[in-house]
Amino acid sequence: METKKQILQTIGELSSPDSYNLVFHKSNGTVPMPSVNALAKIVETIQEIIFPGYFGKDVVSTETIEYYTGVNVDKLFSMLTQQIHRGFVFDGGQANSEELLKKAEKTSVAFIQRLPYIRHMLSLDIQAAYNGDPAAKSYGEIIFCYPVIKTLLHYRTAHELLLLDVPLIPRIITEMAHSATGIDIHPAAQIGEYFTIDHGTGVVIGATCIIGNHVQLYQGVTLGAKNFPLDENGNPIKGIPRHPIVEDNVVIYSNATLLGRITIGKDSIIGANVWVTHDVEPNSKVLYSQQKN
Repeated sequence: METKKQILQTIGELSSPDSYNLVFHKSNGTVPMPSVNALAKIVETIQEIIFPGYFGKDVVSTETIEYYTGVNVDKLFSMLTQQIHRGFVFDGGQANSEELLKKAEKTSVAFIQRLPYIRHMLSLDIQAAYNGDPAAKSYGEIIFCYPVIKTLLHYRTAHELLLLDVPLIPRIITEMAHSATGIDIHPAAQIGEYFTIDHGTGVVIGATCIIGNHVQLYQGVTLGAKNFPLDENGNPIKGIPRHPIVEDNVVIYSNATLLGRITIGKDSIIGANVWVTHDVEPNSKVLYSQQKN
């Protein structure tokens, strides 16, 4: 009897608004939140479309690729529309709005139209990873095994959805890759073509980062914020540029930390274990030994 009483008391405490106020999502109508499991299936389907023959259960040939792609795109449209609609409702849209559902369908089509571009960018990323690693034996090995490609598939997917003003879902998608690979890229970051991260674990790329073309990072690199300006109430001001700009043809070695809205000029090298909070001129080398002295 005492055990039951204790459990009921705990249930009462957990059901109190004072307890759940900050962690409770009140559903807008009958539409649930976006599903992490469904979004994982969506990314898997995109992976099959982008890399035909590498993933999925079917053997794909040049004769069957159009049918195979069509089936996957049709499946993707249905799943993605549902999740985007849920995202819109989560963001304050009316659950029973026909207009909102049409908006989700239109957004889903717009994203699907971006798939050739996403494939193009990932193809360049694969080349960058292959050419940047003497141990790599083939593009296939890069696609199958390298965490940077898994991460960039998620990032480039999420970034396009973010550009289409899809709420919440882009961040969920990039956090899936973060959990799997240890590489943390915010979907709002801007990353150019031919980008790679060697090894990858521990890399952080903040939301307002701008990264040019032909940039290579190594494990443990942080492109972060130096500080967080506060408003009159002491709350962080959102949306202001606070992360580095990395120009073309820059290499940043392991465990380097670059903070604030600084610019790393093109054709520069940032050595391992350095702490950089100032602009770096083009064609520069920043080394730990220089800083130590």
